[in-house]
Order: sequence, then C-alpha cells, then structure tokens
Amino acid sequence: MGAADIVPGVSGGTIAFITGIYFRLLEAIGAAPQAVYRHLFRGQLKAFWQACDGSFLLALLAGIIGSIATLASAISFILAEYPILIWSFFFGLIVASVWHVGRQVRHYRPALLLPLLAGTVFAWWITTLPASELAPSSLVFFGAGALAICAMILPGISGSFILVILGMYVPVLDAIRALDISTLLIFMSGCLVGLLSVARLITWAFRHFHDPVLALLTGFMVGALNKVWPWKETLSWRTNSAGELVPLNEASISPLGYAEMTGQDPQLLLALLCASVGLLLVLLVEWAGSNRTA
Repeated sequence: MGAADIVPGVSGGTIAFITGIYFRLLEAIGAAPQAVYRHLFRGQLKAFWQACDGSFLLALLAGIIGSIATLASAISFILAEYPILIWSFFFGLIVASVWHVGRQVRHYRPALLLPLLAGTVFAWWITTLPASELAPSSLVFFGAGALAICAMILPGISGSFILVILGMYVPVLDAIRALDISTLLIFMSGCLVGLLSVARLITWAFRHFHDPVLALLTGFMVGALNKVWPWKETLSWRTNSAGELVPLNEASISPLGYAEMTGQDPQLLLALLCASVGLLLVLLVEWAGSNRTA
C-alpha cells in the first residue's frame, strides 16, 4: 500500500482490496474511536489493543512507512527512466483488480450499471482535472491531508493524484524530505480526521448497499485506467523541487500517436509483457488468498 500511494494514479486501497485486507482495515479503523473512549481512557490497554485490532494496524502501518522510506527513491527513478514499462505494469494491475472486485458482487442485476457508470465517469473526470497551485498554509495542509487519505482508502482513486490536482504533492514531499515536523503533524491530523470519517462511512455503506458500493468502486478503478495509460502527451510542465522540468498535465494517446509525436519507440511488446506481469500478480495474490481461506 505504501509503494502504491507514492505513485500518483495508483491507489493503496486497490492494493488492500486485492490482498484481501480491505474490510479488516475498515473495521479496525472504524473501531478505533470507540476503543479509545471505552478502554484506553480507562487504562485497559489490552482490551483497547484487541478492540481496534492493534497488531494488524501496527503491522500495516510499519509496512506502509517502511515501503515509503525504502521504495520512494526507487519508484521515482523507475518512473523517470522507464515510464512506459512501469505504467504498463500498473495498468495490468488495475485491470486485474477490476475483474477481482467485480467478482465480489453477490447478485448481478441491470440496476448495478448505474453506480458502475457513475464511478467510471467520476474517476475519469478526476484524472482529467488540471493541476492547480494552492498557497501551502496550515489550513491547506490539513484539508489536503483529509482529502488525500479519503482517496487513498478508496480503490481506484489515488491520494497522491489528489495532491497533484490540489498542487500540494510537491509541498508535502518537501515537508517529508525536510522533516518539517509541525507541518507534517498538521497534514497527519487532516489524514486522521478524513480516515476516521470515510472508514465508518464506507463500512456503513457496505453493510447496507454491498453490491452497489462494489459496482461504484469497480467504476472508480475503470475510470482510473486513464491516469495509468502508458502513452501520454504532455500538455504543460512544472518545475520540481530539484529545479527540473517535469510533466504537469498530460493526455492519453495511442502507441502509434506517441511514436509519431515523440519519435521514440513505444515499446509495445515490452509494455504488454509488463501489463501481463501486473495482471498475473493480482491473480497470484488472489489464488494465494483463496487457498489460505480454504
């Protein structure tokens, strides 16, 4: 999840879903506020730990932080040096995730097409929004954290991409690199508020509208495919923290159009291979999870 959340366009919620921990994560987050009030404030540490599934959350948090700390530079390097291949891998990953999430629907019926289409159109629209520039005040950091974490917990919507749209992706990364503790605490406070709010809402929605919610989330992932399409035309540029020009707004084009526009090899065969690896990886994770359940 940490590795996915670094990349604008890939959702950590998608990774949680295909690895089979999504619902356990929602339940643990949703139970935390009540566990704090009922047990932690009364000094019942063991009861608190069990009520909020503390071992699971601790392992997950350690994995996310460890992944961000160790893989951020590697993923940034791969995105810069081999963009077509890595985006092809993510594309295959999400295509397989669409199939995986769609299979969780209990009763297929025509009415589910409405939330499916709504999710697809909404996520597609999100991926086409131009990036903006916000003055990085404390309130903006708080709001950006709340919005980004809500997106991160939803399969198909990337929290990092929300930060890019808000113009807060670079300021947040700069705060992390500079270890700006006060700014990071404000950002994390926003994340905490957003996480506790959206987790309880999603859990309630799944309990009462299981199949429509799954159809909506499937639509989110279908719409997100526009963001991870490997061949892009750069519409505008921005200067990153290192003073380098990097793409800001992009549009999806065909491999042939990419070759004609850039004069570069679209690497179609290698891209198909990487997409297949991503697809097979999801199928392998699902197979391992089903065997463990059995």
